[in-house]
Amino acid sequence: MSCGKPIGHLWQEFKERTSKGEDSKKVLDELGLERYCCRAMFLGQVDTLELVNKFKKF
Repeated sequence: MSCGKPIGHLWQEFKERTSKGEDSKKVLDELGLERYCCRAMFLGQVDTLELVNKFKKF
């Protein structure tokens, strides 16, 4: 469920700031993500790149 607003460019900053211990709500507010669909995309995201890289076929 998404409104279609482009938010991918904000992911790296969100990830860095929350990993440093900042509150997720505060970071989302400062990034300008007010809609519940945008906030849900960030809060529900799971980084699986490292896991997927273990199973390279080439």
